[in-house]
Amino acid sequence: MGEIVRIITSDGAVMASAITGTDIVARAREIHHTSPTATAALGRSLLAASMMGNQLKGAEHSLTLQIKGGGPLGNLTCVADSAGNVRGFVAHPEADVPRKYEGKLDVGAAVGTDGSLTVIKDLGMRDPYVGSIALVSGEIAEDVTAYFAESEQIPTACALGVLVRRDNGEVITAGGYLIQLLPGADDGVIDKVEAGLQRVGYVTAALNEGKTALELIRDVLADFEIEILETSPVEYRCYCSRERVTRALISLGPQEMTEMIEEQGAIELTCQFCDKIYRFSRPELEALLTEMTGSGGD
Repeated sequence: MGEIVRIITSDGAVMASAITGTDIVARAREIHHTSPTATAALGRSLLAASMMGNQLKGAEHSLTLQIKGGGPLGNLTCVADSAGNVRGFVAHPEADVPRKYEGKLDVGAAVGTDGSLTVIKDLGMRDPYVGSIALVSGEIAEDVTAYFAESEQIPTACALGVLVRRDNGEVITAGGYLIQLLPGADDGVIDKVEAGLQRVGYVTAALNEGKTALELIRDVLADFEIEILETSPVEYRCYCSRERVTRALISLGPQEMTEMIEEQGAIELTCQFCDKIYRFSRPELEALLTEMTGSGGD
């Protein structure tokens, strides 16, 4: 179980979120059998999506973060609910690249920089909000920072870190923060935030010392008085179910369902997010087809 804390400075100049998500990233690695670099890339994306989803207001709202960089990992997709619970997958979880230097994973090279970061917010309206920017570095945090600046016009500092064991790829620690300036923040506020960012340094080093999400954000914003808005438990959570998969099959339509039965008989469908397998026998598919054609004749 991870944790997100959201705060605002007492002067109303800065809003911030911080997350500890070691269990979230470890669960993603367990499900998708990711290489060390894929673990770091997917992990950073999950952490970012979780904090961004947690900013949404409505209980039914959700946020999708898509990163298409053209690198060996292929596309990354993460979906978070408004509580910050998150799930995700990477197209090529086994892909890996050489280290930048000893002990430093080259996430940017694995993700690539020839592509885009897209955020889709489902806010219960007829059409979702979609914002997209060209990737800056493929390192995820810099790209999220650029997204907020370009697409939402919010000056933002984002740090994301996933520390993995060199020998077996196990997740040691993972977390990060989003620090955002609110309207009216002056140069003095910016200077204090920048000083805090430099003082704290790498997120993984702080988290590896046992810092909580609140302690992390307190350290970065040590020059401010802060007020805690919310502290929430978050986890890797998939919402797939046999009922949802059945609805997806029905949405294919009678013709495609008939072809599927004729060509394959029984089928197995695997959830991209949690790798759970849903099996449908030929009689079950035929019963769905009967239901579809029967309802179509009413």
